[in-house]
Amino acid sequence: MLELRKQACEERGTRDMSAENHLHEECVVDGERKSHHSDKIKSNLISRLNRIEGQIRGVKGLIERDTYCDDVLNQIASVQSALNGVGKLLLEHHMKSCVMERIQEGDEEVIPELLVTINKLMK
Repeated sequence: MLELRKQACEERGTRDMSAENHLHEECVVDGERKSHHSDKIKSNLISRLNRIEGQIRGVKGLIERDTYCDDVLNQIASVQSALNGVGKLLLEHHMKSCVMERIQEGDEEVIPELLVTINKLMK
């Protein structure tokens, strides 16, 4: 399976950087890194983001209806928690695939890049 993905990237003129666990695939296209998540992971992320989108619309409605501030703030906390969940899932797969592969290739620049990303997620 990994060889087939490598061949597909090569045919597109890209460099395969995929992980052995098949959760995630990354190719370099025209100097830009691209991620290609498995259908299962992508579906999970999109479902979560769709729910969050609905929560955001709900918060907007609460504000439009002059809902008590504490109730709105609790909903905002719920949205933030849901976004954190998406970030954690994506970070987990990123570390198990992209980061691992780049380290195995000797690309140590991925570590400072990852630390910057983690710091942004933790704010």
